[in-house]
Amino acid sequence: MQMQYVENPKLKGSGLIACVPQDGPCPFGCKDCFANAANSYLPEHLSNIPTPEQAAGRVVRVNDANDSNNQRELVIAVAEQYPDAFYNTSRPKLDFPGPVVLTLNPGEKTDQSFWRIEDCGLKIVPKNLMFVRFRTNIWNGILRDEAVKYWTMERGIPIVLVFVAYHEEPVMGVMRGEEIGYTQRKRTLNTYWAIRPDVWKMIMKSYQDNSLVYSCGEGPQGSIKCERCGNCLREYFATKERMKAVTPV
Repeated sequence: MQMQYVENPKLKGSGLIACVPQDGPCPFGCKDCFANAANSYLPEHLSNIPTPEQAAGRVVRVNDANDSNNQRELVIAVAEQYPDAFYNTSRPKLDFPGPVVLTLNPGEKTDQSFWRIEDCGLKIVPKNLMFVRFRTNIWNGILRDEAVKYWTMERGIPIVLVFVAYHEEPVMGVMRGEEIGYTQRKRTLNTYWAIRPDVWKMIMKSYQDNSLVYSCGEGPQGSIKCERCGNCLREYFATKERMKAVTPV
């Protein structure tokens, strides 16, 4: 077990603090996910649990380097010590005691399909769903548009576009003839093939009239840290208010 807490450098100054209750790598093993990479901020893949004192005044992001549907009972038990915490998962099981974020197209689903509410065994969206995340690249635009329509326009749930960064040059990343839409640049700790800022602008502009579409970790000049984002804090507190609301009889 991790003895000394390690802060995720991307979260520094954001009002968020990370928590990983499990030992070992994420068993779902999604390709191009930083969580299981050797150059992750937790390279030994050990549990990383802040004390209540360290988390005081912050919102705890449970499983930024694992999945909250892995060892669920352990995850929920650890999270209970924090007044403010939300769960993160890429599996369609949302019955957590607090707010939860769902990644729609993990792993092999990235360019093929995305989770729908029916996949979660539900007919309506639960009040604890903060937002959904869509793993975005420059060649899954048709799928992305379908996900945006399904979740934002038809169900009123915010969607955060997470622009995938690649360790190797993305061979599918060709657009406008032979011009590639990615560039090598340092993000937080490491250098990746990341979306070019001008291509990011083009993609985000296509959703400028949809107030429920946001971007994670990217901006007009390239990657940004959570300190300058605010998506998680905004939607966390909106979700807490929604969960407190009592439906009139």
